[in-house]
Amino acid sequence: MVKTEYCLGMCKSGGRYGQTMKMCLVQGRRKRLSGTISEILNEKRNVITSNSNPKVKMLNKLNKDSKLRKEKDVFIVEGIRMFREIPIDSVKEVYMSESAFEQYRDENIVQKLCDDAEFAVMSDSVFVGVSQTKSPQGCLAVVRCRHYDMKDIMPDDKTLTYLVLDTIQDPGNMGTIFRSAEAAGVTALVLGPGSCDPYNPKVVRSTMGAIFRVPFVQSEDLVKSVEQLKQKGVLVYGAHLDGEELYDTVFSDKIAFLIGNEGNGLSDEVAATSDRLLRIPMEGKVESLNAAISATLLSYEAMRQRKSCK
Repeated sequence: MVKTEYCLGMCKSGGRYGQTMKMCLVQGRRKRLSGTISEILNEKRNVITSNSNPKVKMLNKLNKDSKLRKEKDVFIVEGIRMFREIPIDSVKEVYMSESAFEQYRDENIVQKLCDDAEFAVMSDSVFVGVSQTKSPQGCLAVVRCRHYDMKDIMPDDKTLTYLVLDTIQDPGNMGTIFRSAEAAGVTALVLGPGSCDPYNPKVVRSTMGAIFRVPFVQSEDLVKSVEQLKQKGVLVYGAHLDGEELYDTVFSDKIAFLIGNEGNGLSDEVAATSDRLLRIPMEGKVESLNAAISATLLSYEAMRQRKSCK
């Protein structure tokens, strides 16, 4: 028998959660060996214990390499809270540390995630090496990327709000924009070239699950994408220091806010697509707000106006 890395997975043939299977290769063929979760977990040979394991190496590469994530069309989600947010049909692989598996194995969401996904347990020390957080929770999944085009994010709704991001490069800002966009009822995001990868692990963590619920398009030509919105009757507002004051503006039903780069603001080319420029009023000696705060203020003002009109 040619021994390979054992993995844990929820048995589909059994027709119910809680029954597991493990895989090995016998003369080049897969063989399923049944057993309870606890029985398989207790067999140490089923636990990944080496940092040189091919799966561990691939996870480390996926964490660091945006090109590889794009090539494989997957990204990594970490932490039990994010686990609970993952759409079940998007999961490809699930990994848990031994201690986390003992803690969370009876959770319904953990069992469901493993129904169609490859499932493996790592030693706690190996998991720490893969984790991108200071205090690993022992839960990690490889998830399929989401894909939208401009047609997908332009429904025939009466009210629409978009955030169009011009070269937003900070992962923390990007993640916060996703999160606040969901909270403020934004329809979708449009990410311009040069923006940070939305599947960067820090971005994903910062979204707190919003990345699974807020549609977004990664545009190769931001000016063209803005023009497509305008053709659908969307009025475009650019966040700009030379604009009119935000609180003097009454928004239409279909709007898009252009948010510029953290250091340089909107590029001249993108700013030129605006129907109107807006300025967020500031007191004191503050010259500007960061991109995430600006996007949040604009989105919430749009939501406030719509609620006050009802």
